[in-house]
Amino acid sequence: MLARIIRCALLTITFTLVLPAHGLDAPLRDPDTQQAAWRVDATHSMVLFRVRHHVGAFWGRFNDVKGTADLSIDGNTLKGMALDISVPIASVDCGNDSLDRHLRSPDFFNEVEFPAMTFKSTSATPAGGKNWTVKGDLTLLGVTKPIEAQVEYLGTATSRRGAVAGLEARFSIKRSEFGMTYGVEQGSLGDTVRLVVGLEVNKPKDG
Repeated sequence: MLARIIRCALLTITFTLVLPAHGLDAPLRDPDTQQAAWRVDATHSMVLFRVRHHVGAFWGRFNDVKGTADLSIDGNTLKGMALDISVPIASVDCGNDSLDRHLRSPDFFNEVEFPAMTFKSTSATPAGGKNWTVKGDLTLLGVTKPIEAQVEYLGTATSRRGAVAGLEARFSIKRSEFGMTYGVEQGSLGDTVRLVVGLEVNKPKDG
């Protein structure tokens, strides 16, 4: 009986010591490659959008971008990528508090019911030089549609925190296809929205 109690105690101690290595502070791991995933650096990433307002071009941005990038890099050459990105609606910023509140309302992004828009890539194909054609699913207002983005690989560098890589994506959507129709029928706002997504991603040194 005493021997059984000792064995159980040793197992408990071993489990307690091993568990923290897989806690929240551990690098995010890709189960296939066993390499640390590249994480989006929200401080140096953003989403810009452009839409017609009457006869003008109106620009806004989202200040917060989250997610990961699975990048296959040989030297400074990108061999493949997969993106899993989330953009919190609360971070929309047009430089006007009243307008920002309207954009977060049910007329537009409906933040309360749909707090984020997401993109998950399904394929990435080289398009010459450092350019790639990336296809994937964009989810906005609870509606998921396939889109195609042109992505430029901006290169890699080394920082104090580890490796850094840069990507810039450009694509357009019709917001009415996602159920956002405010201003379209009246002609006060355009239906087509152009987006530019600037991503800086980091890979920890111990990855």
